[in-house]
Amino acid sequence: MARTHHQDEALSQSLNDPEAFWRSQADQLHWHQKPSRALRTAAKKSPSGASYQHWTWFPDGQISTCYNCVDRHVDAGNGDNVAIIWDSPVSGSKATFTYRELLTEVETLAGVLCEEGVRKGDVILIYMPMIPAALFAMLAINRIGAIHAVVFGGFSAPSLAQRIDASKPRAIMTASCGIEGNKGPISYKELIRGAIAKCSDEPQKVIVWQRDQLRWDPVIKENGERNWQRLVKSARNRGLKADAVPVRSNDGVYIIYTSGTTGTPKGVLREAGGHAVGLNLSIKYLFGIKGPGDVIFTASDIGWVVGHSFIVYAPLLAGATTVLFEGKPVGTPNAGTFWRIIEEYKVNALFTAPTALRAIRRDDPDNDYFEEFGKRGGLKSLRALFLAGERSEPSIIKMYQGLLGKYCAKGAEVVDNWWSSESGSPITGLARIPTTAWVSEEDKPFQTLPTKPGSAGKPMPGFDVRVVNDDGNEVEPGTMGNIVLGIPLAPTGMTTLWGDEERFWRSYVKRFSGRWIDTGDAGMIDLDGYVHVMSRADDVINVAAHRFSTGAIEQAIASHPGVGECCVVGIPDETKGHMPFAFVSPAVHHDTQKNTPTDKLFSEVQKRVREDIGAIASLGGMIQGHKIIPKTRSGKTLRRVLRELVENAVHGDFDKEVQVPATIEDAEVVNAARESVREYFSGKGKDLHKATELRAKL
Repeated sequence: MARTHHQDEALSQSLNDPEAFWRSQADQLHWHQKPSRALRTAAKKSPSGASYQHWTWFPDGQISTCYNCVDRHVDAGNGDNVAIIWDSPVSGSKATFTYRELLTEVETLAGVLCEEGVRKGDVILIYMPMIPAALFAMLAINRIGAIHAVVFGGFSAPSLAQRIDASKPRAIMTASCGIEGNKGPISYKELIRGAIAKCSDEPQKVIVWQRDQLRWDPVIKENGERNWQRLVKSARNRGLKADAVPVRSNDGVYIIYTSGTTGTPKGVLREAGGHAVGLNLSIKYLFGIKGPGDVIFTASDIGWVVGHSFIVYAPLLAGATTVLFEGKPVGTPNAGTFWRIIEEYKVNALFTAPTALRAIRRDDPDNDYFEEFGKRGGLKSLRALFLAGERSEPSIIKMYQGLLGKYCAKGAEVVDNWWSSESGSPITGLARIPTTAWVSEEDKPFQTLPTKPGSAGKPMPGFDVRVVNDDGNEVEPGTMGNIVLGIPLAPTGMTTLWGDEERFWRSYVKRFSGRWIDTGDAGMIDLDGYVHVMSRADDVINVAAHRFSTGAIEQAIASHPGVGECCVVGIPDETKGHMPFAFVSPAVHHDTQKNTPTDKLFSEVQKRVREDIGAIASLGGMIQGHKIIPKTRSGKTLRRVLRELVENAVHGDFDKEVQVPATIEDAEVVNAARESVREYFSGKGKDLHKATELRAKL
């Protein structure tokens, strides 16, 4: 009888015997009061009276995440190991901090916060660039039992004000400026002051880290503005420090805001005990980062959940080294930046978004930089490349799998994984090492499951992933549907929204009457149990009563060598209801006219869609051009914006405003897309495509 794979066994144990599985994981951390049980569930009513099952992890435990991230390693004799490497090509700066140095910085800053009136349970908002002081702030806030709410540095004043009003922070910790790529310093002073002016409740203090590139002058003490460095210097001279304060397991560690359909951000609350236990497992089990000596480079931002989890908390919980990067995948200074960092710091795991790899491919289509570093042996330390944030098209996974096999560590793989702000850690992926909760019956090396390009792997421990129809009933393997999660979520997952239990019910539980947690994503689980996340649920297109995911169609389009990246949305059609409509950015090496769909490229792309998906999924049109696909700063494609532009254009309303989120990377891309849509729907593009389609039929 064939043995099931370890990953399947670990998942089964975590779901069928959560007490045994998660208590064994909790035993790996330091508890100020050890929990007597792993999980407690109980019926709960939402404010509107709806009943659903609520859950709490490690309910009677007390823990300090900061102690586990910093003090624990110093106490164990690992204080001289490197905790943080800071690499900032945009400022020309580099620095390293050992665990002992990190402890000194954090306990002193924690003492400053106490002296400034911050208490256990208070919320502190962080609005900072990718500098070491930002990590010190997160850990110092946690150290005294307070809750941080990190907002991406560079958000507009209205967006920042929205989050200040929602979280009601006692203080804001910020910097004098951020540096966006090669654009130079951007002052934060006007953004912070402008946001506070719009708020109903002003924070009592604004603590400002002064950067050399652009200073915040003057800091007005009467208005609560304080000079960060001066406060720390004074505290250090006086020997002021703060010890780690334990909190209850279900107390909050942080609030992270995620977009909401009403336009008001949702504050996801992360709980202390489950957060620490789940991340400590995740970074070892999925990412293969076992502890001291291992190095992880997560190319994200601390403003996003990926940055919270795998730049800051998970690497430090493991006692590993984390690379804090202030730059871009291209342009700071070139498309070889990531590979330079891997070589320089002997990185073992790189975690980034598919968008970053597309940007690198666009600037370096022949992988010259990768080949250069690879041929001299500079990438031998890399054991895996992890991707998340958006669906990874098979072509890019296959390309990098080939490069890793050629130049990186033996057995190096590309590992796609899927998760969200709500889950706190990957929901799916491919495990790199066994869990400590499972002991092999056979003495042989652990084997990672094979990669399936186009899938995001198999479920991680604690996540009960299902695919259901709109009635909440499970569908057959290989059938598209709504991806949902069983209750309870794994320990890193949210249990509520900050100050809004009713919205938690409406947003995640109500749709399937408390049976499932709605992820908002659509996809399928194949016969081997691999999860394929195809699109957001509202990006599924109904074509003549057939449901197609935008992700599947994009996959077919992206397989064309002339396509750099693409985005598919639905366009209203009189006979079919909707038809797929594509926005395509050509590969840099492909000779095409800007913003003009060529007969040849459209025909070739259309042929691939028909061959891979079927004639029923044929494109209803295509717009081609450079910089016409808007993205968020975290790399997610804003399909909704493009969909609105197309739907408005169908009705001749080219100038109607579309809702553009504050997270957009470059608002000018929306303007470029609008003009491309205007040109296309004015007749030129549509006539070309009609002629192409007619020739194809003949």
